[in-house]
Amino acid sequence: MRTKWVASLAAVMLSSTSLFSLHAEAALPTVQYTVNGKSVQVSTSSIAEEQHLYLPIRDVANLTEKYVDWDEASRTVFLTDKPKLTGKYTLQQPDLAKGIKFGLGSSLVHIPGDPDNIFYSTGDRGPNGEVEVDGKTRRTFPLPDYTPTLYKIQLEQGQIKILETIPLKLSGKDSVTSSSKITGLPNIKSRDEIPYDAAAKQLLSYDPYGLDTEGLAYNPQDDTFWISDEYGPYLVQVMRDGTLLQRLAPKGIGAELKSPELPLKEVLPAVYLDRRQNRGAEAVSITPDGKWMFMAMQSPLRNPDKSVDNSRTLRILKIELATLKPVAEYAYLSEDAGKFKDLKQSDIVISDLYALDEHTLLIDERDKNAGDKAQLKRIYATDLSNATNILGQYDSSSLHGGKTLEQLSSAELQQAGIKSPVKRTVLDAVEFGYPHEKIEGISLVNGRTLVIVNDNDFGVNDPDSKENGTDLWTFELPYELK
Repeated sequence: MRTKWVASLAAVMLSSTSLFSLHAEAALPTVQYTVNGKSVQVSTSSIAEEQHLYLPIRDVANLTEKYVDWDEASRTVFLTDKPKLTGKYTLQQPDLAKGIKFGLGSSLVHIPGDPDNIFYSTGDRGPNGEVEVDGKTRRTFPLPDYTPTLYKIQLEQGQIKILETIPLKLSGKDSVTSSSKITGLPNIKSRDEIPYDAAAKQLLSYDPYGLDTEGLAYNPQDDTFWISDEYGPYLVQVMRDGTLLQRLAPKGIGAELKSPELPLKEVLPAVYLDRRQNRGAEAVSITPDGKWMFMAMQSPLRNPDKSVDNSRTLRILKIELATLKPVAEYAYLSEDAGKFKDLKQSDIVISDLYALDEHTLLIDERDKNAGDKAQLKRIYATDLSNATNILGQYDSSSLHGGKTLEQLSSAELQQAGIKSPVKRTVLDAVEFGYPHEKIEGISLVNGRTLVIVNDNDFGVNDPDSKENGTDLWTFELPYELK
């Protein structure tokens, strides 16, 4: 069936005559196309009508080497110039232990004023895996004393060089380590995964100060970092030396979480307590003016339960930094898994975000595959300007027609008048052969250099695989993102 997007190629030729050479005769059933003198193929036959030649817009985009996106709700077609790959950098560090690789790349942030090749990143909660015991999956921590860490890194001569290692710590003592350093162990027995040793036999201690570090943001107003933590989920403020200052948490968790060494502010919506384990607050970013902080959930909340794991709706929260209170929430629609081959909807996630301003975000959306099996590794420019603020409105099935936000289909969202953020592709990493599953850090330098890095999960599943290294790639955009 022909696509509904149809454009007049004649109109395109008027503005881009140097790109196309067209040979057609009314009696011929086919049309040939060349770009810069080279013959190219299109996926759909052209239509000739009243001395005009019509071609699906996706073919026009392919001929002009542009990304094309279609927003159904606003009936808008977006054509975007593709970026150029400008650099590849690899981390070379000794293994942490036998079968455990060194890892960073859960996040990426560039601080204004630093050299263009200097960034900060986090190293996740530490090595962890899954072991089947008596038919049940147990979460293992082979290095339970691992300290979640910030890294200052430099890109130089094809390598990621670590300039500074900044362990996360308390101003007082952690109850597990008996020192200022924290661990990456789960916080609460009633809510988090049960931690086991490497053999999945011995129970480990819970750590009320443990962090599952994912996103990283920098606030120029007070020279501090903010980390998004999948436990909870939480947002944690951190000094440049790694000292934890305070933790923002969902309302209602204070009755269970006892952490006197780290001030707790229950300001996030209570519904975020329904996060799926290991699919929590994956991303955080702060606008360049230091006024707004955005947090994105990796997957749908289990609201009301895991029956909505295949929902396309992921939540993005906007927080005013002056008051540390949420002011808006948006229903972000992930890509439809039905457009891809053998891909589950629950395997499409948000992995990072970057705030250009209070209305525009770069969103890192990906599937769970790597290498040749990867289908979705995209960075979208996402416009919040006309998106509906649904803060507090669809958290319970008792509101707005008996369904939670996660229970509403995309059609039902439109029927309810909920406008999702509009997105367009600025990078499709699959087209460039990016080898890794988890692009988890994205950043932007000077509005034109897009930078991505992967989280290798410490290579615990297959430490000898080339896909378990840490690689950072840079791309030059043919336009400036502001």
